[in-house]
Amino acid sequence: MERTRLSRREFLAKTGKVALAAGVGISAFSKAGASARPTAYHATQGSPNEKVRIGIIGCGGIGNHHWGQFRRYPEQCEIVACSDVYQPHLDGMLKRASESNLKVDGYKDYRRILERKDVDAVVVATPDHWHAIPTIEACEAGKHVFVEKPASHNVLEGLAMVNAAREHKRVVQVGLQQRSGAHFQEAVEIVRSGKLGKVTMAQCWNVGNEGGMGNPPDSTPPAGLDWDFWLGPAPMRAFNQNRCIYNFRWFWDYAGGKVTDWGVHLIDIVLWAMDDPHPLYATGVGGKFALDDNRDTPDTVECTWQFMGWTLNYCHRAANGYPIAGRGYGIIFYGQKANLYVSREGLEIHPEGDRAEPYKRGGSAQSEPHADNFLKAIRTGAPLACDIATGVRSTIVPLLGNIAFRTGKTVHWDPKKGQITNDKEANRLLGRDWRKPWGIPKRYIKPID
Repeated sequence: MERTRLSRREFLAKTGKVALAAGVGISAFSKAGASARPTAYHATQGSPNEKVRIGIIGCGGIGNHHWGQFRRYPEQCEIVACSDVYQPHLDGMLKRASESNLKVDGYKDYRRILERKDVDAVVVATPDHWHAIPTIEACEAGKHVFVEKPASHNVLEGLAMVNAAREHKRVVQVGLQQRSGAHFQEAVEIVRSGKLGKVTMAQCWNVGNEGGMGNPPDSTPPAGLDWDFWLGPAPMRAFNQNRCIYNFRWFWDYAGGKVTDWGVHLIDIVLWAMDDPHPLYATGVGGKFALDDNRDTPDTVECTWQFMGWTLNYCHRAANGYPIAGRGYGIIFYGQKANLYVSREGLEIHPEGDRAEPYKRGGSAQSEPHADNFLKAIRTGAPLACDIATGVRSTIVPLLGNIAFRTGKTVHWDPKKGQITNDKEANRLLGRDWRKPWGIPKRYIKPID
């Protein structure tokens, strides 16, 4: 299938023209559009009694985490294949399979998994810049997809992922697993019930003393790493050990720093509870103030998004661990009657005076029920906890915060057009130029109803 590399300018021109012709914008992310469309794309592979056969794309830490989660459900699925461009990671997963007496085939090229007729679904556990293309190609190959968070490296790729899932009627779950946690679900119910009163602000944060990663020189890639393949659609760069494996998160070529790595989990819960995924505008301030290393992304950043009638704030400090509300991370909803704190460890209601009753509950499992939900969506058509459209909505918000930070501008977002309306420089950062031969088919660049 032809892969068309659209420049950012071509993309923005194309989306604008399509929106005008259709009378709508790239707005599948309106509340009406979201509620009108089912959260699962019902396309089961066969009888609910049949097992889902899974291939894992990306055999690093996250890939191994998902191995463990899906292995908890042997009655529903089996892992039959895996792939990684780094041979030691691939060998590690194959060894794990052998030790469990499992027959799992390993490949350097994920496309070999997509060619297999006996694979029903794939887990995309790659760096962020490799989320969109395997997800889209898996949908085209008739596979269902569990793709890690953030859903995409940039806004354009996220929109294309939604279109591909819809065109091919595939079940695509995003790894925002907190949505499958019972206590997070209760927190959302509390906010929506009015028990907190009018919520005017929500705050999210990750703070801690993470330390720097140094300034190693560029070097030769380690044995067993296909560096060109690892880069994929990202620009060609000399190999540097800090750009690869875990630390890819701190380079704009591949990811979005803490705001999209961890912040997206917290922001997602806020958007869900407030039932409003569309910020009016975003700001971002901060910089590399403390850590002496070769990262691109800031070690200190604060992003704020203005919504209709409420404000969201996210704070990250990499070199200072003084807690907010006594915790290193979490979410607070500030209401007229009470405040609600929630994290993976549990939730608490703190009343404003005598306007509400205090309340606490502990945490709940999230990753296991999220994997179970994905399998049930494939086998029985159950609604997804976080379908691709929802995951993309929640990813767009931190991406806009990063764009505001990188440009030093307040960026105004129009979800109906899928564009930043007040700054051309910022608008160009909604997409990227894919490096040959990688790209996304033209037909996925279109409005989402």
